[in-house]
Amino acid sequence: MQKLPHATVAVIVEQDGRFLLVQERDAGRIVYNQPAGHLDNGESLLQATVRETREETAWEVIPTALVGLYTYHAPQNGITYVRACFAATALRHHPDEPLDADILAATWKTLAEIRELEASGELRSPLVLRCIQDYLAGQRAPLELLHDL
Repeated sequence: MQKLPHATVAVIVEQDGRFLLVQERDAGRIVYNQPAGHLDNGESLLQATVRETREETAWEVIPTALVGLYTYHAPQNGITYVRACFAATALRHHPDEPLDADILAATWKTLAEIRELEASGELRSPLVLRCIQDYLAGQRAPLELLHDL
């Protein structure tokens, strides 16, 4: 049986030099990731970005740019992920909304703190820091590149 890549989205939200991350359980470990998740059937990349961010952090966001497209072959499960990573602006927090079951907390971290998490092996994958580095390097593509048919 052929294993197909998993289509995922992730979002980078920056406020006052801090980045919105989620602390989550993954295969028995506690790790940090951008708000991210799988694309649902019939859903656009932008819809998935907004939905996943809200479900995992209780933040309402508006995507502003595509930071990049990434492929990652996860050695722990053998799955290849295709990640569309977006920059977004935080609009409003809904602190009374419950977070997804695997999410322990939504948190804001500086780049230095994220690098410490990477050094200690607490980032979910190398994609987390790579996406932030590309974002900080000014890598942006307009959302007009995306087409839903």
